[in-house]
Amino acid sequence: MKHFKLGASIYVPAIRDDINSIANEKKINARSFIFCTEDSINESDVTLAISNLDKMLNTTSRSENVLKFIRVRNEKVLKTILEMDKIQNIDGFVFPKITAHNFEDYMQVFKEVGHEKHDFSIMPTLETKEVFETKEMESLRNVFLKEEYKDHILSLRIGGNDLMNILGVRRSRYMTIYESPLNVTITNLITTFKPYGFNLTSPVCEFLHDTELLKREVPLDLEFGLFGKTAIHPDQISIIENAYMATEQDVEMAEAILADDAPGVFGMHGAMCEKATHSNWAQEILERAKIYGIFGAKRVNKIRSVK
Repeated sequence: MKHFKLGASIYVPAIRDDINSIANEKKINARSFIFCTEDSINESDVTLAISNLDKMLNTTSRSENVLKFIRVRNEKVLKTILEMDKIQNIDGFVFPKITAHNFEDYMQVFKEVGHEKHDFSIMPTLETKEVFETKEMESLRNVFLKEEYKDHILSLRIGGNDLMNILGVRRSRYMTIYESPLNVTITNLITTFKPYGFNLTSPVCEFLHDTELLKREVPLDLEFGLFGKTAIHPDQISIIENAYMATEQDVEMAEAILADDAPGVFGMHGAMCEKATHSNWAQEILERAKIYGIFGAKRVNKIRSVK
């Protein structure tokens, strides 16, 4: 369940001159950073971005509590970055615009530069026209399920803005992503990938100052089974991660469901609890409680002891 540590992943254009301070957690308090060489910068700035990343890798290191990723622009940029001396100082990579036709090209680069047995986490981004084709996504899922790839895939990222762009629309500042044309698409991605063990993260909410919209959207992310959300401003982080806290009632039900002596079915807090069908939910609730806490923190120490 490492993907539960992602929280609100904040994107940082790799051309920023304060990238070292950000990577060393001196400027933004976040659980995961994604340093971007793709859509957030112009083609003419790629050389600067790569230079910045090289310097950053020499000043940072892996951390137990903060995950660091680089979003590469293409396979060529991935190769250049993998050849950097301190590349092991990051946790992994975000691949853009992934399809069943290009994912293995990216993974082949690791072998080409001598990282065949690597421990990097990979987050492919689903953001091309193939996303709207069920058969294409099933083909991609089958690629992801290959033995040499599956354990490296931390999460699948849904590229909402790219998908909206393909449709020629932009989401309304008054509606959640689930009230947009992507509602059915997101649902299809969930049913295509989640039953096979893949987590999906939620698209960015691009309206920086509409906190009420974000507060409405994140609980819906959870209801749809998505965990982790792209953030484009530090002010969004606390809103997203506060929504990841567990409720006291949910924690009590989760503990009861997972108890060794739990009956097959029982009632609690006005809800039916069934060990056979609610165990996955219960495990996720307790994991969220350990990482993000509980509304009213009086049970946090107990949750940390739950295995």
